[in-house]
Formats: sequence, structure tokens, C-alpha cells
Amino acid sequence: MNNTKIMIVDDHKENLLALEAALSSLNYEMVSMRSGEDALRYLLKEDIRDIAVILLDVQMPGINGFETAQLIKARENSREIPIIFITAISKSIENVLQGYGVGSVDYLFKPFHPELLKLKVEAFVKLHHYHTEIRTQGEALLKRTSELEEANNQLARSEAIARMIAETSIDTVLILNDSAHILKANEAAVKMLGYSPTELNGRCIGEVLPELVDPRDKVCLQTLIENAAAGKILEGQAVRKDGSRFYADYQLGEDMVQGRRFYVCSIRDVTERKLQLDLLEKKVLERTEELRQSNERLKKSQERFKKMFTSSPCLTAIYRLKDLQLVDVNESWKSHTGFSIADSYQKSDFMEIKKAEPTDGEPYQLGQVYRNLKITYKTKDKQLRDGLLSSEIIEIDDEKCLLQVIVDVTEKVRYEKEMTRFDQLTLVGEMAAGIAHEIRNPMTTIRGFLQMWRKEGGSMSPDFVDIMLGELDRANGIITEYLSLAKNKSSHRETKQINSMIESLFPLIQAEALMTGKDVKIECGACKEMLLDEMEIRQMILNLSINGLEAMDMGGVLKIRTFEEEGCNVLEIIDQGCGINEEYLRKLGTPFFTTKEKGTGLGLAVCYSIAARHNATIDVNSGAGGTVFSIRFALDA
Repeated sequence: MNNTKIMIVDDHKENLLALEAALSSLNYEMVSMRSGEDALRYLLKEDIRDIAVILLDVQMPGINGFETAQLIKARENSREIPIIFITAISKSIENVLQGYGVGSVDYLFKPFHPELLKLKVEAFVKLHHYHTEIRTQGEALLKRTSELEEANNQLARSEAIARMIAETSIDTVLILNDSAHILKANEAAVKMLGYSPTELNGRCIGEVLPELVDPRDKVCLQTLIENAAAGKILEGQAVRKDGSRFYADYQLGEDMVQGRRFYVCSIRDVTERKLQLDLLEKKVLERTEELRQSNERLKKSQERFKKMFTSSPCLTAIYRLKDLQLVDVNESWKSHTGFSIADSYQKSDFMEIKKAEPTDGEPYQLGQVYRNLKITYKTKDKQLRDGLLSSEIIEIDDEKCLLQVIVDVTEKVRYEKEMTRFDQLTLVGEMAAGIAHEIRNPMTTIRGFLQMWRKEGGSMSPDFVDIMLGELDRANGIITEYLSLAKNKSSHRETKQINSMIESLFPLIQAEALMTGKDVKIECGACKEMLLDEMEIRQMILNLSINGLEAMDMGGVLKIRTFEEEGCNVLEIIDQGCGINEEYLRKLGTPFFTTKEKGTGLGLAVCYSIAARHNATIDVNSGAGGTVFSIRFALDA
């Protein structure tokens, strides 16, 4: 059994591995081929008598499965090898009939059930073993007959017959005379047929094999002679002594002994094999019925897809993938774009589609797979509309196609733009109100002193003049900080080292900390030089450091550290304050928002504006143990 071979032919290596894994427990030798040509070359050059069955893929480049099967069946040496087609694509009844038409014994669809495949392969392997053993017995019988002829001058007729019977196999072996009557039988015949050795002697072979009897109940010697001359393995039914029948394979051979013609009949009980084949045939019929039901379900599925395709509110189109020719569109596509399929015959880019964000990678290409890609498309009347495009490669009637679905979001985009504009107007209003509020206070003070000066005849204390000048300076400072928020403010950036700026500012920050009983520590790590506006970066460091100092109680330590991480120079300012309320975190950087009693609410807003001008980002992480401001400067900016 270890010499038995199973040939597997499939152009996909993963399919070969899957089939080998499914059959690995059978302990047969697997002969794997990647094409029909390789399989035919193997069958031409190698000894193929040990091949029990061929598992053949249908869809292969070059010679496909059907053509390969025809060539195998056309050769005398290989035409008897059973072929089972295994395919994942050619599932139509026409393909199945074509497979059986070229000589296959079965037609399986992927994914197949491993146990069913093993049962089928085992059945054909057993059939192969039966045929091999019968052929071997036939060859042994012919060999023994030749030996009998060589010993004919030394041994008597009875001794030669006795030796021939003794050396036969476990199968039933009957020696017949030229009138088709049994002369001798071996022990296997007694067990198989239920007769004693003496009861079989003299009986006509027709009592054991009724198929060798003609319609007049006489043994057809002509049939006996023809079958013996052909040496073929025949199938039929044998009869036991009690009249019961069983399925059998038998083979007839003939020879001359001392001038007389004798026939040797070998019989094998194949009832078990027949039952297995019947069971296999039943399973094939069941599988055929499953295929029919599957085809019906597929047809219904196609009808549902067609209905969904036609009535979908999304713009849906199908393109042939090989030439990107438009095949079909639904009504929503026609109504939104104004185009028809006929318009696509003029040129392939009849409907212009572009990415809504053209700087994001490659431009849009018809034929690529996308997921919710923001696009703009131009209708037939030149209107520009917005959409979300998704595409997928599908197979329709064994042809690869591109399914394109566009969700029109023009109204949604227009609404979002209006909302953004409204938010901007609201922000402008809030900022205007903040400026008016902050500047009105010093203006009120100045106006009051001026009214008092006019009332008192033009005389005023120098202290009052100083107060008015201070209020004017405060108003000017508010306006200056507000102007610092401008994104288009010109920056004078030069190649600088941020660590040197921190070290130069350290005495100033340290003095501010000591005045309130606090401390400052710096940890400057390795950082690369960057293009920086020194005045703006110094202002940002001072603003964040003073905010950190003001957030801490006496004894707190402010830490300023720098390091390089993931292509960025990072500046961190860490305080040990009570943290920032989560509600306030969302408003950080908003102009005029402050939690200080005398703050303008522009300090952090200026810091965010400076960071934006340097292509940097500010991250804030706050908790009960303090707050960390992390400014990340991209080194490739």
C-alpha cells in the first residue's frame, strides 16, 4: 500500500498543500504537479502502474483540466486511471457534464469536505488495489502455466494440476476442462462458494458464473474462449451453493497441457467494493442535487443583487476591469450625473472625478480599490459635486469587474462649510467682545480723570497723570498681544539651538521663582539645530514658565527639559500645581479665556500662535500631580 501514488495537479501551490494535508493521514505517496503539461510529461516518462487516482484542477494556464484529461484518456497505458476534477470556478452544469464527458469519475467543488475527499480517494485506491492484485494473479497464473509446460515432460498431468492449485493465491481458482467443467478447486473456492472440494469437481462453470451461460442454458464455449484469449478482468455476479449471489471480478486464462486445452478461472469477491461504489454514486447524486440547489440560490442572489443595484440611492456603476469600459449604472447614477452608458463610449474619462484633497498621495485612478475616498465629480451640465467613493473588484460571469459606489454628500459638505463659517463669525464676535471688555476698563479710567481735570479748571496731580499713562500702556499691551496672534505675522527665523535659549533665560525664570519661594530645574538633552525666531521662542518659554510658577504653591519645583524623539525636538515645561480642570483644557489657547483675576487671556493664545508659525504642536497632559506642556518641533519642517 505504501507504493500507491495519488497524483495532484493544480497551478496554485497553496491548493496543492491543502490537498496534501487533507490526504496526509492515508499514508500514500503524493505526486504534485503545477500544470497539465508537467502531469503529461510524468505519465509519459515514469512508471504509472502505482497511480491509483488523479485529482485534477479545471482552471489552469496552458492546457486546462479538460484538455489534460482527454490526453490522459487517449493513451493506452493511462486511460484506466480514475480522474476526479476539483474546481472553485467552473461550477455550471455544462462544466460538470463536460468533465464527465472527457472521462472523469467525479467532479468536486472547492471548498471541499476533507472527509468526503478522503472517502472517495480511499474507494478508488481500494479499486486500484483490487485490479492490481487480480492483474498480478493473472500474471502469476500465466507464469505458472508456463512453468507447467516446462515441467510437462517430467510430471504427470495430475501432479502438474495439483502444484498449480497449491501455488495459487487467496482468491478462488478453478481449473476447467475444454468443456467448461470444473476439474480442481483451491481452498479459497470452498470458503467463498460453500462447496466441499469434491462437490465442485465435475460441475459446470455456469453454475458458479451464470453470465457464461447462453439463453438455452448451455455454457457458451465461444464466450469462454474469447474471454480467456482477451485476458480481461470481467465484472459480474457469482452464485454460492445456497443460491445467494455476490458481486465478483473474474478473469479467464487458457493453456495446453499434454495436448489438451485447459482454462484457469480466478474469482474475487468485490461486494464490499461494489457497496462502496454504490455509496459513492449515491453521494455523487446527492452532490449533484446540492449543486442544483446551489445554482438556484445563486440565481436568487443575483436577482437580489440586481434589485439592490437598480434601486440603491447611491450612485452605483460597474466597469469591465480589463479595459475600464462602463458596463452598467443604476438610476441614481444617471439622475445625479446626467450621463448615460452611451456617453462613456466617447471617452473613458467622460465623468471627471478628482480627490477632494489632491495633496493626499497619488491622484484618483479608475480601477483602484478605495474605501470612503473624499472626491469631487463633475456632472454633464458641468456642476461640481462632492461624494464619498468606495470601489471593489468583483467577478461577474467569470469576468473581473470593478464595482464603484459613490455616496453624494454635496448638501452635507455645503452645510459643514456654512457651520464652519458660522463658527468663525461667532469666534470673531467673541474676540471683539473680549477686546472691547479689556480695553473699556483703562479707557473708563482715563475718561474719568479727564472729566475731573476739566471740572477742576485744568489742574491735575502728577500721580493722576501717571495712572492715566499706565492705563494707556495697559491698553496698548492688550492690543500688542492680540496682534501677536496673527498667523501671517512675519517671522525672522534663523538656525538656532533651543538649549542655548533656555540657558540664557534660566536666571530670569529662577529669579521669578525665588521671589515666590519656588525653584526651577532644567534638563537639556541632545537636540538638533532648527530654524527659529529667537524672540518668539523666548516669549513662548517665558509665558509657559510663568504660568507654571503661578500654578504652584510655595516649595514647588518647575522643570524645563528638552530631548529628541521620533524625528522631533521636544520642549517640556512641567509644573507641580493642582492641574487644569478638564472643562478648561478644551478652551486652552482660546483668546481672552483666562482663570486668572488679572490675566488678559492672550498669553497661551500667543504661545499657540507662535507654535503654529514654527510648524510645531502643543500637547497638554494635566492631572492632580501637575501639568505638562509638550511642544514638538518637527525636524523636517
